[in-house]
Amino acid sequence: MNSKHLLILDLVIVLGSLGIIAGIMGYSRPLVISPLDNEITSNGAVIFSFEDANKILIDTNLEFTSPQEIYVTDNIIINLKPGEYYWKAVGLSSSEIRKLTVESSIDLSLRPNGQDGFEVVNSGNTPLDVEIYANGAFSGKLFVDVDESVYADGDKFIGRENEN
Repeated sequence: MNSKHLLILDLVIVLGSLGIIAGIMGYSRPLVISPLDNEITSNGAVIFSFEDANKILIDTNLEFTSPQEIYVTDNIIINLKPGEYYWKAVGLSSSEIRKLTVESSIDLSLRPNGQDGFEVVNSGNTPLDVEIYANGAFSGKLFVDVDESVYADGDKFIGRENEN
């Protein structure tokens, strides 16, 4: 064979090898299914669904300077407080970075206790300060954490997001 044919054969082998390596790297990248990029939810229990990864990184900044590392073998539900998050799945390589926003949800429920008062239930995803009124007059204030219930006497209850 002459040198021109050898040069062409070498070029085909090198380009073919590069194509195979690029294909392998593409298939090793984790497949991220959910949550979608830029998803906004008020449900703090978020399902992270992906393939070909063994951990996810979640951080409040895009540079991942202090990420929460969660090692998983399957999909996972993670409870997140209201805020903006960036996340990616990591396996042999990293997935694309996705943004997720968990909005505050204020949901105050009342259950009669059979007497004069109520069981005040925080069904939202953020802690609440609750003002209590009896016969139109302010009678007190209480703190109700997420998924917590507190007994209170009154006929009107106003819940506001706790600032602390």
